[in-house]
Amino acid sequence: MVLANVDQGKEVTLNHINGGQGIRAKLHSMGLMPGTAMTVISRGLGGPVVLRVNDARLAIGRGMAQKIIVE
Repeated sequence: MVLANVDQGKEVTLNHINGGQGIRAKLHSMGLMPGTAMTVISRGLGGPVVLRVNDARLAIGRGMAQKIIVE
C-alpha cells in the first residue's frame, strides 16, 4: 500500500521507496528508511501527509507519499 492511501491514525512500517536516488536520499536524511515505523497524523485532500516518526513530526508532499510503500 502507498503511504498516501493510509488512513489517519494508522501505524505502518516503511517497506520500500519507489523512486530514484534523489528521493531516497531526501527521505533517508529525514530518517525514513526501510523498517521505519510511523503513524499517519493527517492526510488532507490536497495537502501533505503528516507523520509521527519517533518523537518528530514530518510533512511529506503527496507526490512523495505516492512513492513510499508501507505495510
